[in-house]
Amino acid sequence: MNRSEYRGIWSRTFDVFNYLFLLLLGLSCIIPLIHLLALSFSDRAAATGGLVTLWPVRPTAITYEKVLEAGVFLNAFWISVMRTVIGTTLQMTLIVLISFPLSKGKDEMPFRNIIMGSVVFAYLFNGGLIPWFLVIRKLGMLNTIWALIVPQALPLWNVILMMNFFRRVPKELEEASIIDGATYWQILLHVYLPISIPALATLTLFGAVGHWNAWFDGMILIADRDLIPLQTFLRTVVVKMDMNEFMRNPEDFDMFSDRSLRAAQTLVTVVPILVVYPFLQRFFVSGITLGALKG
Repeated sequence: MNRSEYRGIWSRTFDVFNYLFLLLLGLSCIIPLIHLLALSFSDRAAATGGLVTLWPVRPTAITYEKVLEAGVFLNAFWISVMRTVIGTTLQMTLIVLISFPLSKGKDEMPFRNIIMGSVVFAYLFNGGLIPWFLVIRKLGMLNTIWALIVPQALPLWNVILMMNFFRRVPKELEEASIIDGATYWQILLHVYLPISIPALATLTLFGAVGHWNAWFDGMILIADRDLIPLQTFLRTVVVKMDMNEFMRNPEDFDMFSDRSLRAAQTLVTVVPILVVYPFLQRFFVSGITLGALKG
């Protein structure tokens, strides 16, 4: 066996093990969701007795009916939708407006190095949880939806990533636009943003997932039950086992299990992100290389 044949066999063997590993990794992510789906559609006896695996036992949709009838769940879902849409839009707007001028040299933007140093310093060091809470309270944002949006409006790491992506744009494109009489606003909107769609899509998805999955800020900043986001409400249901909003009638205890109810709520919570992700997936290959760019 010559050297090239040996390398070919080793390469094919590696590919087989690599595919098997990725298959097992994918199954480890999918199987829990399939189990939750089966559990959410199973009746009370099967769910309570632990008889459900990957297929519903005596299928019923009563749990989803209860979830959709619960006003507090739907209200929390709507709060999370508003938070995600408004928060992600504000986040991406500020990221673009700050990272674009920082992508220029100090000859084009005076005090650029000082501002960039402030951004890096603020990213590396923060005041801690208590000062963060006191500032939000001092600004009068406690118990408002803005307490969930404004403190996360400017993720500095994303600013650094977006700035590096802008610096990859060929300088000749900007120079040609300036010769044609374009302003910096026009250059940003018609040159930089169309080229940066993969980076924008990636950071948008990260921002949306961050807002959608956040639960801690809702727990300490929101006291009004009508303003609690979905993940904070879901924590109350899953961790504290609080089913009072769903099992108000005695016959409800005989119709479905609390395990089925928690599974249904978890799946309803996951669905929006699963729906959005396929539309942005094609940008991930180029967008995910953000972390490999030079500063």
